[in-house]
Order: sequence, then structure tokens, then C-alpha cells
Amino acid sequence: MSYKHDFIKFMVESGVLTFGEFTLKSGRISPYFMNSGNYKTGAQLAKLGEFYAECIHDNGIEFDTLFGPAYKGIPLAVSTAVALYSKFGIDVNYCFDRKEAKDHGEGGLIVGKQLTDGERVVIIEDVMTSGKALREVMPKLKAEADVVPAAMVIQADRMEKGLTSDKSAVQEVSGEFGIKIYSIVNMNDIIEAIEQEAVPGKEYLEKMIEYRKVYGVN
Repeated sequence: MSYKHDFIKFMVESGVLTFGEFTLKSGRISPYFMNSGNYKTGAQLAKLGEFYAECIHDNGIEFDTLFGPAYKGIPLAVSTAVALYSKFGIDVNYCFDRKEAKDHGEGGLIVGKQLTDGERVVIIEDVMTSGKALREVMPKLKAEADVVPAAMVIQADRMEKGLTSDKSAVQEVSGEFGIKIYSIVNMNDIIEAIEQEAVPGKEYLEKMIEYRKVYGVN
């Protein structure tokens, strides 16, 4: 749990994970909120890449190329590729997409490693709310080459039911595309970190546990 607790502390210190009372887009009243838009320094980005690298290494994910969907996924994929090499000596390719295909110069939609059939790709994203990002990305990747989606890695899994089913967005998308989705931490990890006083927020612990009972998935 070491790097997981470290990541939760990092989120709190960066103002990404906060506790209180928040009305979500779904209308649910949540005792915590995560806003990855609060990462804004070079030091934070370097550290963030290390945590993604830890998650990939810890789970033994085998792949050839990191893909960062434009725009948020681009710096995440770059920092993760750097961290994998500097921390674990693992040198991997990386690439990202343009929002619109370039019709001059080298042209094309993909910047960085040009994808080939059978290439194992790990998709790097910040969070997953509805799965929309992956549904947009997969057709783009498959249009370039018959790649193998090895995994998707996100920062945190809220482990929360969707509005229309008892499955979470992670569970729905994983089943839809047959892709394993890993998160650096999940809701259970955050609750455990608070219980062990690794991070502040103990005054919200009861509400978080209750919220998990009502809206959580396993």
C-alpha cells in the first residue's frame, strides 16, 4: 500500500482530493471530490508520472506503447514514459492523437510512435467518469492499426454505480471493450488511508463509508 498511500497524500497536498460536501454532476451529494485540473507544476507532473509507472510496474502490465488521448492524456503519457525509464529502466514507445488529422508535412492523426498491427497499447488517462473518452479513442486506434488494447490506467476509481445500472463506468467499459482497467488508487484505498490517519479527513470518514454503502460497487 506504500505508493498508494503516498499517492493519496500527494492528491491531498496538490488540492486534487478534497473533503466536504459536493454536489456532483449526477446530483449526488458526495463527501469528497477529485479535480485533477489542480495539477499545475513541473514537479507535480514528474511525480504523477512516477505513480503511473509504479502502477504499471506493480501490476506487471506487458505492453509496447503508451497512448495519451488529447489533450489531458498527452503530458500524462509523456511523464509516465520518462518515469518508467528513469525509475525501472523500462524503455517504451509513446504516442498521442491530434484532435484533427494533419493534411500536410508528415500528416496523419498520431504523433510519436506510428502504430502497427499487433502492437500492445496502454491508454493513459486521468479519470473515468462515463467511459466517453475510451469510446472515442478506441475507433481512432483501430483505424490506425489492429492494435491490442493491453490496459488502461487511470488515477482513481470512485467504484461508484452509474446512473442507469449497478455497474461502475470502469466495469461497463471494461466489459464493453474487453480491456483491463487499472487505477493507481480506488475508493477503498482512500478510506483505508483516512482510517490509518495517513491523510486528513477523519471527520468525513463516516459520511464516506455511508456514501460507499449507498452508491458503491465492488
